Amino acid sequence: MSSTCIRVLADPVQIKECKETLNRLDADLALTTQIFNLSGNAARLKILLLLHKEGKMCPCDLSDVLDISVGGISQHLRKLKDGKLIKDKKVGQTVFYSLVNENIEILKPVLENLSKENQKESVS
Repeated sequence: MSSTCIRVLADPVQIKECKETLNRLDADLALTTQIFNLSGNAARLKILLLLHKEGKMCPCDLSDVLDISVGGISQHLRKLKDGKLIKDKKVGQTVFYSLVNENIEILKPVLENLSKENQKESVS
């Protein structure tokens, strides 16, 4: 298979408009890429799903649910927090993590769909 383009005529208007669209969306595309990179890890996606479902959780609870060491959970939480997808709040000696809703808007349909799938399986 050849990797050479065989088009007869280029559409310069289409090419210009596409480039302009991508340039306008550059910041949004960078943020979306960051969000997908962070949530592309199975453990981090599970953490995001649990926080979406439960509202807030501490590292120890996440560790118990996911069967990952507290140290491992903490590393995932740090990446998610640095990426501004989650926030923490200390209550006494315990730190609770929750979603930064405005920063995960793009993931909400995925998280809600996963939550619905879980509910369907529970009913069956």
